[in-house]
Amino acid sequence: MTTIGFNHFNLRAPRDLMDKLKAFYCDIVGLQQGQRPDLGTPGYWLYAGNQCILHLSQTRPNEARLMHTATTFDHVAFTCTDRAEMETRLKQHNIPFTTGRVPSMGISQLFLKDPAGNGVELSFAESYS
Repeated sequence: MTTIGFNHFNLRAPRDLMDKLKAFYCDIVGLQQGQRPDLGTPGYWLYAGNQCILHLSQTRPNEARLMHTATTFDHVAFTCTDRAEMETRLKQHNIPFTTGRVPSMGISQLFLKDPAGNGVELSFAESYS
């Protein structure tokens, strides 16, 4: 067996937080809500192009989820375009971020948190003109 790619990640949250996560990942990060089969519970599938990469699932009644706690999960990274436009969008929505660079790979990065406190990296190819 060989792993050939990344399929998706799933975030489970109470309904109000799940809706905030959907808005964040669609309105800020730029994913698109798309087709989701009837799984018997509320949720969203979010796409980058034609690839479904994020599942948002509503917690079950009486299901407790720890939030804002230290775990081994650090962040999820998205490859993006137009860093200047993204920085403007983050500032307009009052979303704090820090920056980074990996010159040997020709990328610059923006680091931020989603509404549940999960780390998000937005990675941009640097242009060398």
